[in-house]
Amino acid sequence: MRYSVLQIIKSYLTFLWHSKNEHGVHSPFVFDLVTKCFYDKKNYTEYSVLKEYRNSLLQNKNTIEVTDFGAGSRVFKSNTRAINQIAKNAGISSKRAEVLFRLVRYFQHENILEIGTSLGLATAALSLGNKNAKISTLEGCPNTIAIAKNQFQLQNLKNIECVNTKFEDYLKSFNFRLSTFDLVYFDGNHSKKATLAYFELLLPTISNDSVWIFDDIHWNAAMEEAWDNIKKHPKVKVTIDTFQWGIVFFRKEQEKEHFVIRM
Repeated sequence: MRYSVLQIIKSYLTFLWHSKNEHGVHSPFVFDLVTKCFYDKKNYTEYSVLKEYRNSLLQNKNTIEVTDFGAGSRVFKSNTRAINQIAKNAGISSKRAEVLFRLVRYFQHENILEIGTSLGLATAALSLGNKNAKISTLEGCPNTIAIAKNQFQLQNLKNIECVNTKFEDYLKSFNFRLSTFDLVYFDGNHSKKATLAYFELLLPTISNDSVWIFDDIHWNAAMEEAWDNIKKHPKVKVTIDTFQWGIVFFRKEQEKEHFVIRM
C-alpha cells in the first residue's frame, strides 16, 4: 500500500511538471476540445440529475456482497460493502462525471460502451450527454449492477443496456463486424494485462472519430506501462493525459502527438 501511495505522488508531481492548459496546446482539434469542453463553465441542467443520482446513493446505507473480478480495491478490505461507501470511495467524482457528460455532449456520441458499470454514476453521465445514444454497460458483479439498474429507472434513463458479464467473455463473443463504438469508457479492471487485452479486442470497432477513455492510467507502475504501450500503438494518433484519464483518438488526418492537460 505504501509503495502505491508513493508511486501515485511521484506520478502526480511528474504530471504537474509536464502538464499544460489551453495556452500550451498548438493542435486546433485539441485546443477546441480543451476550451469548449474541458473548460466549459456552463451550469447544465443535467448536473442536477447527476447530483441527485449521487446523493441517493450516498444516503443508502444498505450493504451488498461485491464480486470483484478486477485488480481489487485500495479502500475496502471486505467484499461486503455499504452502498454509500462504494459511491463515496469507488465511484467517479462529481467533477469528472460532469466532464464525461460534456465529452459525450461535445462529440454527440451515439454508440457507447462502458466497461465497468459499478453503481452507474459514470453511466448516468454518459446517458445524459446524449439521450439518443445507445449505451451498453458491462458489470461483472450481479449485486452491483442490480443497484445501478434501479437507479437508472429512478432517474428515467432509458438509453442504457446493462450486461452482467465478465468483460473478456463479452468482448471475445461480441460480433464487432456488425458494430462500431463512438466512445469506449474503460473503468473495469485496473491491471496492465486486462487493459491491453481489452484494447486489442476492441480495436476492430474503431472508426476515425472514435474516442477511448482509460480510467486510472496512473493507478500503479503497471498501468502506466499499459498507457505507454497504448500511446505507441500505430493506430493511435492523439492522446491526452489528464492524470486520472488517458483519452485516445484515432484520427488518421492528425500527426501523432501526446498531450498532458490539467483539468
